[in-house]
Amino acid sequence: MRIFLPFVLIIFTMTGCATSPPENVGNACSIFEDKRGWYRATHRAEKKYGAPKALQLAIIRQESSFRHDARPPRGKFLFVFPGKRLSSAQGYPQALDGTWDLYKRQTGHGGADRDEFKDATRFVAWYINRSSRRAGIPKTDAYGQYLAYHEGVEGYLQGSYQNKSAVKKAAGRVQYIYDTYSRQLAGCEKKFRRGIPLIPGI
Repeated sequence: MRIFLPFVLIIFTMTGCATSPPENVGNACSIFEDKRGWYRATHRAEKKYGAPKALQLAIIRQESSFRHDARPPRGKFLFVFPGKRLSSAQGYPQALDGTWDLYKRQTGHGGADRDEFKDATRFVAWYINRSSRRAGIPKTDAYGQYLAYHEGVEGYLQGSYQNKSAVKKAAGRVQYIYDTYSRQLAGCEKKFRRGIPLIPGI
């Protein structure tokens, strides 16, 4: 046991490092420098669905702060005991169970997990493309895309966000983050493209 325990601790530590958020979430270049595999994931998702890398990152940052195990808080049972979670949202994209199941059925990615970044960012890109096709929201309109992401495309079309100041404020933050990330990537993305094939291996 004395020999085995340190090994377990090392593995646990390595796992924690692998799934921890980037150190500097305010800079897209730093994010990709810290998480090299994330560039390839967002690049492939962009090639597949036309969703800008900066928008993929902005939505995930807003939804989970890049935490793979993010979950909504629990309600209270009898005002004291932990109750059910407020929604089924989970993982990097905070995707609801029903929407995640729809994504898996429509794309054939049956083994996708919300706590895996490559699956999460592909989901976000898929949803951006879906909102663009069904609601006519440009893929560069981060504000509108986030409203549709949060409210659902049908909710967006019905204007369900109109009286939700918190949701509109969050959409404004996503727009700001997207604009910031876009400017940053314009100056550093070239170095991350090295070794990325022109035709992505989706």
